[in-house]
Amino acid sequence: MMNQQKSTIKDWAEDDRPREKLFKKGPRALSNAELLAILIRTGTAKSNALEVARTLLKEAKDNLNQLAQFDVHKLKKMEGLGPAKAVTIMAALELGNRRNMEMAIELPQFTTSQKAYDFFKSLIGDCTQEEAWFITLNHANKLKGYYSLSKGGKTGTVIDIRLILKQALYDEASAIILAHNHPSGNINPSEQDKNITHKLKNSAQLLDISLLDHIIVTQTGYYSFADEGTL
Repeated sequence: MMNQQKSTIKDWAEDDRPREKLFKKGPRALSNAELLAILIRTGTAKSNALEVARTLLKEAKDNLNQLAQFDVHKLKKMEGLGPAKAVTIMAALELGNRRNMEMAIELPQFTTSQKAYDFFKSLIGDCTQEEAWFITLNHANKLKGYYSLSKGGKTGTVIDIRLILKQALYDEASAIILAHNHPSGNINPSEQDKNITHKLKNSAQLLDISLLDHIIVTQTGYYSFADEGTL
């Protein structure tokens, strides 16, 4: 019996090859797997680059947000990847995050909870441990600065009210927005979340600084204390 030779991407019709397809039709014409295949470039003895990409997406449940949570160690262990391809994928995903963050920074004002969520999601939406951040705003709710408060475990982080207010005073801010993520995906605030929100609001008021909102960030949605009337 003759051995069947594995088909490679080079054997495909030119219009079906991811790179050539991108050149002719643009990146939006490609599937997620095809875009990943361009990053992966080469496959293995058993699978071409597109098949490796499909396997990777399957591992992430066909969810790019979940893929963004894979660290370099998990990626490089997957068949067909390795260190170089793993860091290439991570770099591409991080560029996407930074692009989103730059777009969020360019927003003229933080006038809605959605705008605040979009900004913070670029910072901490993909984190697998809890992180707390805050932004300072001027009297027109325009961004003055954004700062990391702390990084915790999978179930909690420490929020130091004094550090927030110290920075807000230094920035001569009129308002602040606090945010932290829930890696579990649960958007509901804990009792600790509620307590720290009320403490920060009351402490800030003494300095004539407004706490506009506290956003709980997940990959797929958010909780706004202001929108829910719990601020």
